[in-house]
Amino acid sequence: MKNTQLKNIFELNFSILLISSAAVLVRFIPLSPSLLAFWRGAIAFVVLGLYLLYQKKSFKITDKKARLRLLTSSALFALHWVTYFYALQVSSVAIGMLSLYTFPVITAFIEPFYFKTNFNKRHLALAALVLVGLYIMSPEINFSNNDTKGIISGVFSAVFFAMRNLTMKSNSSRYDSSLLMFYQFLFMWIVFIPFIFIDDTSETSNFLPYLLGLGIFTTAIGHTIFVKSLKNFAVSTASIIASSQPVFGIILAMIFLNEIPNINTLIGGALILSTVFIESYLNQKS
Repeated sequence: MKNTQLKNIFELNFSILLISSAAVLVRFIPLSPSLLAFWRGAIAFVVLGLYLLYQKKSFKITDKKARLRLLTSSALFALHWVTYFYALQVSSVAIGMLSLYTFPVITAFIEPFYFKTNFNKRHLALAALVLVGLYIMSPEINFSNNDTKGIISGVFSAVFFAMRNLTMKSNSSRYDSSLLMFYQFLFMWIVFIPFIFIDDTSETSNFLPYLLGLGIFTTAIGHTIFVKSLKNFAVSTASIIASSQPVFGIILAMIFLNEIPNINTLIGGALILSTVFIESYLNQKS
């Protein structure tokens, strides 16, 4: 039993490590956010397609409302990727990832509008804590400042990510997660095809191994292991462990990119991540 639990913890943390490495790769590869989204989506689409064929799973989504929700969530996912990649490239791995991690509080704010549930007043306090964290990370609102651009783009990415997750919620209970992700990656591939002809692609071949790593390991394999491992943990526990993603990302950026976050980023980021712990703990308690 103990060995099984250790294996489950290892799998979950390994998946988070793989997913976290995406930020470092995005920061390292000198391609536009749109091209990165195209290649990441195309490679993950092929990998998941082969996986579904191997598993002999159905590709059908028969419900028209489910297909519309999938299309809407895919568009939101595309916006999330582009704004997140831009945040990483224009600022740093630390600022990009920590700004994205405002999404749990943003989700809590907009979820009542999606599902007609009561608003929880404690989320106001958590939102205030997030705003303090963002202010500490960038005390001067200057739109010519790269850190400010990164934070704003990261928060927009968090909004799109929260909306995408809420839109996907109904579908997730009815259809296999691999099938849903397959169609989302297919959407990415199709939508971002024009950017092959618009953006500068001269560096693509030089960074193909890194693009393959981004699509296969950090996306297809990382997210598949993560979804698989969730069944072994309570949602709150998984949320707390998953909040270590920015920590993993910052450490990897320090090792491979020599990016050392300043004290303001660390303090502000700690406040933002604390909201995830608080919300997860209170949810578990209730």
